[in-house]
Amino acid sequence: MKILVVGATGVLGRHVVAKLRSRDVEVRALTRSAERAADLASSSTEIVVGDLIDARSLQQACVGVDRVLASAHGMLGSGRYSSQRVDDAGHRTLIASAQAAGIDRFVYVSARGASPDHPVDFFRTKHAIERALVESGLDHVVLCPTAFMEQHVHAFNGAALLRDGKVKLIGPGTKKRNFVAAADVAEFAVRALLDEPPPFRRLEIGGPGNYSNLEVMALYARAAGIVPRASHLPVALARFLSAAMARWQPGWARILKLTSLSDAVHPERFDAAQSLEDAFGMTLTTLEDFVSGRVARSKAAQRL
Repeated sequence: MKILVVGATGVLGRHVVAKLRSRDVEVRALTRSAERAADLASSSTEIVVGDLIDARSLQQACVGVDRVLASAHGMLGSGRYSSQRVDDAGHRTLIASAQAAGIDRFVYVSARGASPDHPVDFFRTKHAIERALVESGLDHVVLCPTAFMEQHVHAFNGAALLRDGKVKLIGPGTKKRNFVAAADVAEFAVRALLDEPPPFRRLEIGGPGNYSNLEVMALYARAAGIVPRASHLPVALARFLSAAMARWQPGWARILKLTSLSDAVHPERFDAAQSLEDAFGMTLTTLEDFVSGRVARSKAAQRL
């Protein structure tokens, strides 16, 4: 069996490629940059350069593989890599290419909260692609993870605290949210790709516990032994900036809008982590363990 991983150099794709190769599964990794995938090539992974906005590259990438994982996204994209071109048109082209190539299973990474009436277009697009998969007739599985720890915990919060001792938060930072480790989502992706039959058809995935951004900041501060500082962008100003930036910085406009939404509009809690662990015999990564690991890596890098 050979599996095409679209988004192979992303935070999720790398984990999936590693897990598949550890099981001796052949992998074709689609990437926009061969240089970024050099480490994957060393693991006997087939590297192909392609792009979700390049239909011909998708058609060629799908030939000769059995299954596809679509894990790339363009939430922060703009211009030729706008979300509309990547998340919508690009994924529709990928689905059509998979159909033409006779792919026997398509695993799509959607998002928890995807719906036809979500206030943020990215989540509406995710729902639309889920519907397109249903209409395609392809055998498919949909994963719906909460926010990745690597991005929404570390890149958007902890990294600044470790670097500058200060975090910039949108709003009061008290809204409870759920975060999940990419490695854990990768395990579900691999099961969706390999198990016969798939153990689920659409699965919501989240990590243990729900935490506010202030609590995330406090976890980093305790682990690093520093006194945290936070500045707060008022929610009303975030919404104004989101509207003002929508045309020239649509990605960051989405982030500003998303992080200013209330629980009533966009709830971000997830309370079924224990059920996932029990059902699939897994131990999901806790936020405390993730943060401790990132702080340890930061300290090790500073000693070099």
